[in-house]
Amino acid sequence: MVASAAVSRSMSGLVSVQPKIGVLALQGDFREHSAMLAGMGIEAPEVRLPSHLEGLDGLIIPGGESTTITKLMDRWGFRDGLPRAAASGMAVWGTCAGMIVLAKHLVDPYPEPLGLLDVTVSRNWFGRQVDSFEADFAISGVEGGPFRAIFIRAPVIERTGPTVEVLASLPDGHPVAVRQGRILATAFHPELTEDDRVHRMFLGMSVEGPLQSEGRPAGASVGSVPDFHREIGASRS
Repeated sequence: MVASAAVSRSMSGLVSVQPKIGVLALQGDFREHSAMLAGMGIEAPEVRLPSHLEGLDGLIIPGGESTTITKLMDRWGFRDGLPRAAASGMAVWGTCAGMIVLAKHLVDPYPEPLGLLDVTVSRNWFGRQVDSFEADFAISGVEGGPFRAIFIRAPVIERTGPTVEVLASLPDGHPVAVRQGRILATAFHPELTEDDRVHRMFLGMSVEGPLQSEGRPAGASVGSVPDFHREIGASRS
């Protein structure tokens, strides 16, 4: 896979990098992710077939119904295509149901996850829709103070592998945001807020690997939330 991040030079001579981020549009709240990215000036095509993964710097798997998402992914061939794209350097972020889809193991007998993220996840750990809640906490790699997170029938991580970095946890110690290389997972829904800082962190992830391995242009600004604040636009938060 060839990364397609757009590289341009500003009047000041600073090189900016704008990644191409796809949003899996089989089921769930993919439109909310697309709207968040569009507001940041990022090209965010809807991904409905494995062939749509070609040329992406990153893919977001949205919240929704994890069993339905995995069935549709199997029907259209993503179970083979998505791991190949990730192995070729595409960053992947799963939110809520997307985290379930990415997990290596589930406490529950179904659905069958992709196994890309070395965690064990428990579905609907917090209860039913009526048990949805919001919480404030710091996220490693996200500057600007606590993030207000929305949990809706959310999963939780019961176990993390040795190469998984915990970015945020609840007071009881359960991780709710993790990263493993170029894979990000959150149990909550940043796309349902007005705060785009987690999306900006993912943008940094989506360009840092491929550009570093292929030779980043001199003066390129990539890989951190402050850089994207300057180059892509002011944060909503």
